[in-house]
Amino acid sequence: MNQEIHITFPNEISLTIKREDLIHPFVSGNKFRKLKYNLLQAKAENHTTVVTFGGAFSNHIAAVAFAGKEQGFKTIGIIRGDELFDKIEENPTLKFAQQNGMEFEFVTREEYRLKNEISFLEKLKNKFGYFYLVPEGGTNELAVKGCEEILTTEDAIFNYVCCAVGTGGTISGLINSALPNQKILGFPALKGDFLKDEIRIFAKQDNWDLISDYHFGGYGKISLELIEFINAFFEENKVPLDPIYTGKMVFGVIDLIYKNYFPEHSKILLIHTGGLQGIEGMNLKLKQKKLPILKRNV
Repeated sequence: MNQEIHITFPNEISLTIKREDLIHPFVSGNKFRKLKYNLLQAKAENHTTVVTFGGAFSNHIAAVAFAGKEQGFKTIGIIRGDELFDKIEENPTLKFAQQNGMEFEFVTREEYRLKNEISFLEKLKNKFGYFYLVPEGGTNELAVKGCEEILTTEDAIFNYVCCAVGTGGTISGLINSALPNQKILGFPALKGDFLKDEIRIFAKQDNWDLISDYHFGGYGKISLELIEFINAFFEENKVPLDPIYTGKMVFGVIDLIYKNYFPEHSKILLIHTGGLQGIEGMNLKLKQKKLPILKRNV
């Protein structure tokens, strides 16, 4: 579903947001896309258990837990941070995942960095047996295939397609399915230039660029300016934005419009990749810091 944003911009630029967050109540946005073909593959290989990785407030962990339950898989989450093992009840994401049947293996941050090492994966196989592995964030070739289905024929009118970037799977799918006249712009949620190399693994066209000026200090970082922007955008457009990914991307696009980055008469499509489950956890942190909380309900 595409929703026009009713803001009068300079140079007759129009802004539309694709509401991928509305695909599914619990497996929303790019997580639905990324898991679609992975879970089909898991079934084709006769797996009954899915193992994946994530942090304390991971959208991916929550999505895998619900999708796994819905499709009859046992799910196991390898969680970054062994100090979290007795804090599940205090953590909205982990609590939701556990309520949907996910079992947890809490590991130290040092161990977590080894998640792609063969020796680490062998330890998991010895402990959990035969399982289907979904990478952190869900990004692999099957995830990119799912994300290639985000753009449809009705999106051919747009000159620019913008999305937040985490592990690079979503933008890779957009790059591959975009038309020759469309430019894909990614807004990384993390600091660093390593993402370009990750994206090049999957991207089949050279129609894209990353804009790295809107991470607000890095992954999971947030400021009063961003909170106020997200809440004002919600009040004006009735579109909730998550503070980790889409909120920063939308902030960046609108800022660039006013800085005349986009040519006159540009038609811009924003991809809302979901992630709204993380707002509850972020609001707990904001309350502790005595900052305003984020709004998400009409």
